[in-house]
Amino acid sequence: MKFTVADLLDQVPFDGTLETAKLEKILRLTNRSEKQSLGLALQALTRLGILSTDDSGDIQRCISDDLVEARLRCSSKGFCFAIRDDGGDDIYIRDHQLNHAWNGDRVLVRITREGGRRRSPEGGVQCILERATTSLLAAVEQQEDKLVAIPLDDRILATIELPSEDAGHADTPADEAVAEVILDRYPVAQFLAQGHVSRALSLNGGPEADRDLMLTKANLHQRSSPPRASLKAPAAKKRLDCTDQPALLLTGWSASDAVSLPAVHVIPHEGGTRLWIHAPAVAERLTPGNSLDQWLLDQAETICLGQQWLPLLSPALTKASAFRVGEIQDAVTLRLDFGPDREWKDWEFSLTKIRPVAEITNEHLAALEGRKPKSRAIPAALKAIKEQISQLETLIFCAKNAHECEKAAGLIELDLPRPQLDTLGDLNPLAPDGDATNWTEPLNPAAPESVMAVLLRTAHRVWNSHSQDLRLPAVLLSAPPADDSALTDVAKAAIALDVPLELDEDGTPSADELAKAVAGCESSRVLNLQLRHALPDSVYRLSDAAATTGSLQTDDNSTDAETEVASSADVDQPASNDAETSGSVWAQSLAPWCCPTLHYADVLNQQVLCHLLNEGKDRPSVRHKDKVPIGRQGVGDQITWPLFTASQDQKLSELFRERIVQRLNTGRRQVSELRKDVVAMAQARSAEPMVNQEQTGVISGVQSYGFFVEIPPSMVEGLVHVSSLNDDWYEYRSRQNRLVGRRSRRVYQLGDQVKVKVLKVDVLRNQIDLEVASNDDSAHDSTEADPLPVAVSDA
Repeated sequence: MKFTVADLLDQVPFDGTLETAKLEKILRLTNRSEKQSLGLALQALTRLGILSTDDSGDIQRCISDDLVEARLRCSSKGFCFAIRDDGGDDIYIRDHQLNHAWNGDRVLVRITREGGRRRSPEGGVQCILERATTSLLAAVEQQEDKLVAIPLDDRILATIELPSEDAGHADTPADEAVAEVILDRYPVAQFLAQGHVSRALSLNGGPEADRDLMLTKANLHQRSSPPRASLKAPAAKKRLDCTDQPALLLTGWSASDAVSLPAVHVIPHEGGTRLWIHAPAVAERLTPGNSLDQWLLDQAETICLGQQWLPLLSPALTKASAFRVGEIQDAVTLRLDFGPDREWKDWEFSLTKIRPVAEITNEHLAALEGRKPKSRAIPAALKAIKEQISQLETLIFCAKNAHECEKAAGLIELDLPRPQLDTLGDLNPLAPDGDATNWTEPLNPAAPESVMAVLLRTAHRVWNSHSQDLRLPAVLLSAPPADDSALTDVAKAAIALDVPLELDEDGTPSADELAKAVAGCESSRVLNLQLRHALPDSVYRLSDAAATTGSLQTDDNSTDAETEVASSADVDQPASNDAETSGSVWAQSLAPWCCPTLHYADVLNQQVLCHLLNEGKDRPSVRHKDKVPIGRQGVGDQITWPLFTASQDQKLSELFRERIVQRLNTGRRQVSELRKDVVAMAQARSAEPMVNQEQTGVISGVQSYGFFVEIPPSMVEGLVHVSSLNDDWYEYRSRQNRLVGRRSRRVYQLGDQVKVKVLKVDVLRNQIDLEVASNDDSAHDSTEADPLPVAVSDA
């Protein structure tokens, strides 16, 4: 089918009707079969009470309070939950209520049972809005008279029927190759899903074959070619000439096809620093809504596979916008002033032309970091950029101050060094946008990506503040506060490891308080791992101005007082609410715009920023001589007129729809899972030579079914299943994160060193099976007099 139900519903307004013929035109349905499919979909949605059709055939939405839009998250054990878009409680879906929906599918759920204090609400899938799986990796088997594919992803609770022509794939040993299966028909009623084998993928083909496996697993291996579309020339009229400014390009990436990043320049200023961040002018070259823009939305993200990059931008757009040393290029710029107290106090956005003078790499910053204070000698690595050494020192000073300001505001800092494997290439360092997580690693002044991450986070916070001030729409990146029970579990684990931790009256510390408490302690890494798992992932969402129709316009006749009231009402309040909930000032949303070469969300926000600087009205009318600097901090208090015309306002509003945010989150989730899989596979490959060998590791997690051990230096993690501990019957003490032998009182606790033997490595499922080495004496005896009431492992 050429469209999904989500595409269909996205076009039907909540207030008003839509003609069927117009819907066919919007969805680009031309032939008879496509129009029949639309008719069947409309008929089904009408029966479900989601849509209604009048006598003339016009379609309209039905308001239903008991239908919730959500995304399915299933486990290998058969448990499925619907994760709500509105942030409400997850809804438990029993297997007979799935109605053939699979893990990752976007669905409409009807709640059948309200949740209680310790029970999730329950519901059933009423409609599948969008399928997340169009192809998958599977093992081909002959089951009686049927040839079937068994998905390797055990979260997909289904079997796919294959044609007899694919029988040859059933003869391939499972440890040599797997099959990529294309879905031809999803399951319906009592009939299985149907598909066909597209190709066989080798499990022992080397790093390139491994990358292909992971791309196929994430369903990202078939990226479409960019359409032919002409690029617009950035406006020259309002551009500032900054070509005499010695801007620097910081990059820690080594791959030849790595993408372009912002340029920076900094000088001392009034006891603090003045920083310029120049982002590539990508949005100005695009026509919103055209074929190239839609293609970029479909791509959503740049993909880094370590030694290979799959860029977001088309080759033509990359060539037109990339920064290069010595070349004049258009940029979108933020000038930001930091005061002596480290706080940013003034800013201004503008359109500029720049000419970078040097590229700064890991070698440069490492040499600068290792240089002795007050030394007159210039290290060999710095001689090529000796004229920029003073600026680099000021830049590091600025980044350190910005980072200290972030930590004072409650930024969560976790010291979790990444596995350093040659095969991971550009995945070894932190991404310059900090991977857009709601926590960060400690600042490393010798790493370009670490320095850039601090500066870019600050720039994104500034645009969030400025867009709120002017009530402009934005795509925000934020995370909900961590669940109190999850933080309490981390606190209990820290106390069990003798970390001095003071709890408040409610007994629940905030995430940043926990991070500060465990920093530097002997078991900091394992506790940081526990805390990282307790922190929710960041997601994209619309700002209040983007979610509210007509919020961009200010009435021509409004007074200053009315404007002030409207501004305070429309400012994006959830950020402050999140901060209040989590007890951290840092729990604010970011409005990313600096990295349009990495994320389409940055392109969207840059569209608004460029639209403001190019088209925004800086005075009430041409009769007024005095202009206001609409890119300057605090300008919202001076503007009492509409920034844009009605048509401009409408075009800008159309860029920000909930459906687009859903697609961005889907793409972000896919790329995030792919990155984790690539790292995990590289770690698993590093563990293959360890099979049948003994290794010393650290217990990184304890569960009722066993404990996980992290083995340096690759940080690969494997499981010692409780069934392999055959010297005793072990009880799980969840409060102390330990397993305790009933008879021997032998203890395996979080943070303990333990010697293990590697039994098996499954590189495709990223599973490492371990057992405790027979001569290991690292486990200690429990000194408890009486065992606490605990759940006993069902080994």
